[in-house]
Amino acid sequence: MLRLIEVLGIIAFALSGLIEARRKKMDFVGTYAIAFVTALGGGTLRDLLLNRQPVWVLHQEYPLMIMVLVIGALIIFRLKKFVLTEHTIIIPDGLGLGLFSASGTAAAFGMDLPPFVCVVMGVITATFGGVLRDIVCNKIPVIFRRSELYATCSFFAAAAYWGGRVLGVDHALSATASIVIALGLRMLATKFHLRLPM
Repeated sequence: MLRLIEVLGIIAFALSGLIEARRKKMDFVGTYAIAFVTALGGGTLRDLLLNRQPVWVLHQEYPLMIMVLVIGALIIFRLKKFVLTEHTIIIPDGLGLGLFSASGTAAAFGMDLPPFVCVVMGVITATFGGVLRDIVCNKIPVIFRRSELYATCSFFAAAAYWGGRVLGVDHALSATASIVIALGLRMLATKFHLRLPM
């Protein structure tokens, strides 16, 4: 189940990186690089902090999967015209946010780390790929801007996963709750322009 969540999260975040790269009119190399760092950057940082080998080093199918995804998407974009706006990223980004909030928290939870550390690992996994994406695309990262809630959505999603596991809820249900909370909060924040008060 954890592997499935990782794969789905990688696909969701790779898509959001790919969309951003196409909006910036990058070529194949640029598009792949942005999709790669968006999908795997947060998990890489998490693994380094937890003193583990990054997951994509152990599973070469992840970067290969991103390459196939990018090639397929570029062919589709060439054959059909798509209007890529800021809102195009919201759903894949929100899904990735929930999926990686769960997987990052699960990795720390499995190592019996303290509750706050588990939640922070979930937030790092879910948000730092986007930070790298925005930095490379010459933008102030979303989580550092006073804009709609982003890292806060991940925090509540990660906390929900941790709370579910502590209460004895199985991994699948806890992860589902994390995904629903992250995506729901992110869409509400975008629709109603919800922001932190300071």
